Amino acid sequence: MSGPNGMLYGGDEIGALVFDPGHHSLRVGYAQEDTPKADIPAVIGVGPATHIPEAEEKVPDGNVTQTSTKKDELRYYIDVTELHVPRPNMEVQTYMKDGQVDNWDLFEKMLDYCYSKVIRSPSEHHPALFTEAVWTTRPAREKLAELLFEKYQAPAFFLVKNAVLAAFANGKSTALVVDAGASQTSAVPVIDGYALVSAAVRSPVGGDHLVAQAKHMVTNAHIQMLPIYSIASKEVIRERERARYTLKTLPAGLTNTWQQYMLKRQYEDFVHCVAQVSESVYDERTAASVPAAHYEFPGGYHQDFGPERFKLTECLFEQSLGAPHLVCAAAAACDADARAALWGAVVACGGGACTGGWLERLS
Repeated sequence: MSGPNGMLYGGDEIGALVFDPGHHSLRVGYAQEDTPKADIPAVIGVGPATHIPEAEEKVPDGNVTQTSTKKDELRYYIDVTELHVPRPNMEVQTYMKDGQVDNWDLFEKMLDYCYSKVIRSPSEHHPALFTEAVWTTRPAREKLAELLFEKYQAPAFFLVKNAVLAAFANGKSTALVVDAGASQTSAVPVIDGYALVSAAVRSPVGGDHLVAQAKHMVTNAHIQMLPIYSIASKEVIRERERARYTLKTLPAGLTNTWQQYMLKRQYEDFVHCVAQVSESVYDERTAASVPAAHYEFPGGYHQDFGPERFKLTECLFEQSLGAPHLVCAAAAACDADARAALWGAVVACGGGACTGGWLERLS
């Protein structure tokens, strides 16, 4: 990694930062550490400012960023401690689209928060490494470089394909990387440390699609899914009994985008606790022999989920859009001489790959 002054940056003593933006969350931390310092939702709450600061005022304390001009009159709420609080007229917006940054104003607010509240160190002291998808456009790269050098005065900046980093993290310079993300699933061949962009394939079926299927399943079962912020108290009931709960008195003016975001988070929790991938194509008799998973909804209603939790995940392995088809298509697009090495080093990453049984089904 090199900076504009020609100096080389590398090693543990430099304090380089790694930013890994995704559709579900942004991970940020120090390069020499094993885990990120923060995993921040990739959405930002935007609401009217309760106080309009003067032009010379800086970012206030807390996880809140406020515009410094009277013209905007906006306040930005970042991370779960601020984003999950019911606030009137607060819209929830994302800065990601199609695997890359689309709203640069919001992304800049996110970087402000990362430097001031997560790293807690001036940006000019830390070289920055950003991950990117293989289909990231050149204008997006140039915009990010401009932002890091001109606003944040980064001493060095480097962009790297996320598939390459996934391969290196598993000790492979040649691998077929399957990334099961929130908005899509992709398969990218990496040969000798280089991602083959021409052979990369992707599908719109990802974690968000699985959450949508879970919502459909719960609705068809006539189970009421209430967001946890709306429950003041609930009673202990027997399994499958009608829920008995008391609702909170919420402030007026809660936006639809915020309510839908919070409801989606609840369905994500349901998927994490219940969803399971079968070892082969779904068979109800085989699925019924596996112990059921118990889940309690925010309102207090609870029940066991058996074969339906295996049927839920079949959408991830559809014939033309599923991960196995992507792997085969990506390998077929490479030279025949490289296929043996790729088939011997299939690397899975992304939140979708953490679904129980997903890796076993892919193999």
